[in-house]
Amino acid sequence: MLPADEASTSVRDALSARLFKTRQHSMDLAEPLSAEDMVVQASDDASPTKWHLAHVTWFFENFVLKPHLAGYQVFDEAFNYCFNSYYESLGPRHPRPKRGLLTRPTSERVFQYRAHVDEALRRLLASDGTDQDEVARLLEIGINHEQQHQELLLTDILALLASNPLRPAYQAKPSAVDFTGPEPLGWTEYPGGIVKIGHSGEGYCWDNELPSHDALIQPFKLANRLVTNAEWLEFMEDGGYATPAHWLADGWAAVNREGWEAPLYWEQTDSSWSQMSLQGLRPVAPAEPVTHVSYYEADAFARWAGKRLPTEFEWESAALSDGQEAAKSSGVLRPQRSETSASKGPKQLFGQVWQWTASAYLPYPGYRPPAGAIGEYNGKFMVGQHVLRGSSCATPAGHSRVTYRNFFYPHQRWQFLGLRLAAEVE
Repeated sequence: MLPADEASTSVRDALSARLFKTRQHSMDLAEPLSAEDMVVQASDDASPTKWHLAHVTWFFENFVLKPHLAGYQVFDEAFNYCFNSYYESLGPRHPRPKRGLLTRPTSERVFQYRAHVDEALRRLLASDGTDQDEVARLLEIGINHEQQHQELLLTDILALLASNPLRPAYQAKPSAVDFTGPEPLGWTEYPGGIVKIGHSGEGYCWDNELPSHDALIQPFKLANRLVTNAEWLEFMEDGGYATPAHWLADGWAAVNREGWEAPLYWEQTDSSWSQMSLQGLRPVAPAEPVTHVSYYEADAFARWAGKRLPTEFEWESAALSDGQEAAKSSGVLRPQRSETSASKGPKQLFGQVWQWTASAYLPYPGYRPPAGAIGEYNGKFMVGQHVLRGSSCATPAGHSRVTYRNFFYPHQRWQFLGLRLAAEVE
């Protein structure tokens, strides 16, 4: 066993390595873009790449450096207004829908900001302050926060490129399109009972994964794979978007208001469908998981299929009982088909699309938000949204786990959002 001081140094070195690997990855994701690409905002939901790069840096500056690095010099006081996201306790901020108007500061100025903050973070990590445990906690939050924005950065880039009439590709070398059909849909049954839900033990988690608690689950079954494009086309061809009986009232209103006829980024050319992706405009591959569908669409599809969406507790208990671990990123920024295997448990739980559940995003029993501005991170959004589980093809490696609770409003679909079916055991 290492002496205490050596063990502390080893932990700090590992944290430092993860921190700057994460910081560099954000820059690597932005590297294929032009300066013009980095400033445009495709929708109110999306943010410019430049804003993402600056905001995650602002987070480290405000939550880590200002309170814990003696003598730290703020890079630019105006950045607190420009790059605060929703932290009311930290002052006023630029309106989210108008982030694309921030042509100044320039992208180069944002890169300088990142370098300034990174240098200060290195000084902080090299110091021997008395608040090392608190600094380590905040750095861990900052790493995970930046990883979240790396996924947002990719989905927002896709929204931007899909709005461009040239349909440019983010990844220069797209893989071939597989036109073979999906494997047959199978089911795994689970007995239900009282199960432990939420994060416990070692490892990082967000506050919304706490506290661990008991939940009662009735016997259920879960589809062994995600819903595919081929199945979604059947839904469309059977009048899925034109049949109000399949839809929740708010969902039917959204269909008529927004004119939905297919998943987001789908385009019909003659009798075939294509979908805009980070690899450009590609034919819809039948066996790939359907993606960019709202909760309303996912729920309507499940009703059409005579099934339902799983609750988040069913999803988590199934993943735990089958010993599922978060998949490593393949580097292919598009959901991949399910491959036939001898495993009886569900596949594609991680690394393809976030999976809508039937569960409203609510606090677990006994939940209390953290003190201070950090407490604004999750707790104040626990109304009007639905939980998604798993992770997507755009989720960074190491940023998914069985207990992770993602959440979006039911009408949103610009993220990599899909579904798997559930049903009662007959």
